[in-house]
Amino acid sequence: MIRIEAVAPDSLGAALGLAPGSELLSVNGRELGDFLDWEFLTAEDAFVLRARLPSGEEVEYDVERPEGLPLGVALEAPRIRRCANHCDFCFVDGNPRGLRDALYIRDDDYRLSFRYGNFATLTNLKPWDVERIVEYRLSPLYVSVHATDPVVRRWLLRNPDAPEVLSQLRWFGERGIAFHAQIVLVPGVNDGPQLVRSLGDLYAVGDPVLSVSVVPVALTEFSKHQLVREPTRDECRASLRAVGVVAARALAERGHPWCFGADELYLKAGERLPAAAWYGEFEQRENGVGAVRYLQTRIAAAQEQLGEGEWRGKRIAVLTGTAMGPLLPQVLAPLADATGAAFELLVLENSLFGASVTTAGLLPGAAFLAALEGRSDLDLALLPAEAVNDDLRFLDDVDARDLAGHLDVPVKFSYDFADALAGQGVTA
Repeated sequence: MIRIEAVAPDSLGAALGLAPGSELLSVNGRELGDFLDWEFLTAEDAFVLRARLPSGEEVEYDVERPEGLPLGVALEAPRIRRCANHCDFCFVDGNPRGLRDALYIRDDDYRLSFRYGNFATLTNLKPWDVERIVEYRLSPLYVSVHATDPVVRRWLLRNPDAPEVLSQLRWFGERGIAFHAQIVLVPGVNDGPQLVRSLGDLYAVGDPVLSVSVVPVALTEFSKHQLVREPTRDECRASLRAVGVVAARALAERGHPWCFGADELYLKAGERLPAAAWYGEFEQRENGVGAVRYLQTRIAAAQEQLGEGEWRGKRIAVLTGTAMGPLLPQVLAPLADATGAAFELLVLENSLFGASVTTAGLLPGAAFLAALEGRSDLDLALLPAEAVNDDLRFLDDVDARDLAGHLDVPVKFSYDFADALAGQGVTA
């Protein structure tokens, strides 16, 4: 059973008499357990829906609808599958007190992997989960592999019952399910020979593994530093060499690099980022792979529609984390040429998690407030859209609208800067 949260006016759902609080029980006799059941079982143009209205009345509907017409119902958020692993490097375990409740949820949910690209370990799958993945063709999934050696992987996950991941990937692959994989590098554990082995093993799986990202472990001030440390520059360089060997082989044999170092790995290694073409469709950009080059391509594509207009002569602040700080000048230069605006880059250290957390999306509202308070000389401030949730709240639970109310400069949230300058983006 799943419950309706909202019904769009004038929608098919409203015409049926569905309302917030209605319980959706079954489709064509199959019980509904979550949003996946709902979406896949109602994909046909005609089906039988059984529901329980807020009044308690049970109703059966023979639904017929034009192809592609949505029912117009929004479902209550599903109960998230929690993580049964206990990784020493778990970022959630490195959260300080006082954040939003949702930030303390350690999810490991294949449904969120399919829907949003969240990485899951596949260690908590039940037989019926496996059946659903195949029946509903939930592909691609995003999988945290970390190591293909079962002993090393179980040690990293702190889960002695973790199944052998290569067998899982092969089994699903034979049934048409594909994967994007990640390896979070923990120095002295899954780098060096273990990284070489993992990349080789995943490459041997063949077509079902679409890509592999290698990401340096990220720790906060509150992480378990006595158990895990960040990689050194030399260790990052060695890992990039291992990635490069396999990428060169993949390029020759498959026509694309296949495995990639995250931008942070290049930054920590002091190495130059590859060109944008290296990343293909940027399929793991949300994991920090090719994010800088993707940003550059987005800005280049938007330059013509920007032109010199309302921003000429304006002073615009761009706020980011320390990871992107050294790279953004080359990103902003074309924007300045296109718009005639003067851009000021404000690189912020993370006051919540500590200086070792360098991602702009993890900056707290307090850091932005401290950087912009009293700045009446600016015409606009561009903040990373990844730093707030859908309710415009930062990680430290600061409301973006409250923040904007304390400032003398207009604030916009942007994914690539060009969106906000073209009249898009979200205004606080």
